[in-house]
Amino acid sequence: MTQARTLHGRILTATGWMRGEIEFDQRVRSLRATPDGHPDGDLPLILPGFIDLHVHGAAGVDIMQGGDAIRTVARTHARHGTTALLGTTMTAHEDDIVQALRGLAGAIGTRDPGTARVLGVHLEGPFISIERLGAQPPLVVEATIEQVERLHAIAPIRVLTLAPEIGNHRALIPRLNSLGIRVQLGHSAGTYDDGVAALEAGAAGFTHLFNGMTGVDHYHPGIATAALAHAQYAELIPDLEHVHPGAIRTALRAIPRLYCVTDATAATGMPDGEYALGSQRVFKCLGCVRLAAGSLAGSALTMDQALRNLVSLGLELADASNRLSRYPADYLGLHDRGRLQVDSWADVVVLDAQLRVRQVFVEGDEVEPA
Repeated sequence: MTQARTLHGRILTATGWMRGEIEFDQRVRSLRATPDGHPDGDLPLILPGFIDLHVHGAAGVDIMQGGDAIRTVARTHARHGTTALLGTTMTAHEDDIVQALRGLAGAIGTRDPGTARVLGVHLEGPFISIERLGAQPPLVVEATIEQVERLHAIAPIRVLTLAPEIGNHRALIPRLNSLGIRVQLGHSAGTYDDGVAALEAGAAGFTHLFNGMTGVDHYHPGIATAALAHAQYAELIPDLEHVHPGAIRTALRAIPRLYCVTDATAATGMPDGEYALGSQRVFKCLGCVRLAAGSLAGSALTMDQALRNLVSLGLELADASNRLSRYPADYLGLHDRGRLQVDSWADVVVLDAQLRVRQVFVEGDEVEPA
């Protein structure tokens, strides 16, 4: 039985800031405004827990290892305020993807104490362009509904990345939607027109906007331009390495519900050194994760640092919080996560004035912060 708790502070509720108390067990039971003689700066900040829809690893392990790797990943990210996440795969042979999904399936079914809730799978590859691999290996294939259904039967795919210009991909989008899968455009050499046509077919978002896709050229606009012109949702990595702050500000103005992800790898929470990213070796140095050739390969970002980075760019804290919690929840159609309101899951992160994590609760259970 989850212990009932009451926290007092400045609470970011579903309708805005409130000075008061939140009472919860597994779910939020009440939110009450209370008078307080202390200045707001002395009060803890109580926000909805972060929801990360693009996570490959942490603490030296990679989700493609299968087995219990996802539990280690979910435990590490929870300590940084992530209360729910999608386990994200890499482009690989189908047998290797199946191994990863089997490991994910167990964690999706049962949440261990001290871990974030694993909501499902983000299948990032193998349905991508050989021309825009990024840090993915060259094991791409054209998607078929039969293959996706086989994988979806092992563990629920909530998000699937594909390159819309390849083969039958655009025609496949409505069928993927019918399975409850949100299709994202990414790792694509497609044109602006390819992106627009995919959105019209039912694609919902964009994978790590600007990275691994054709860009913003006024003569030859690409997939990123389609996102800026038409998207309601897109994910972006705000580590200030993958995307220049000016481009982040551009995307914030253009895409109403731009949300942020870590694209975290096994190097997250670890010292500089060599780590696995799927079948490839990557190297963490000075906070960045790169292939041996030097190109970026995922990140070592955590969501609490993502929040601080967004605030450093001038975002109001409530806006930054929405982009780490509410918007990713809305994107998945989850209206009882990503916000603090009565009857929502008690996914809570408590921060100090410097936005450092002081307490984390996943579905009401306390997690020791990093």
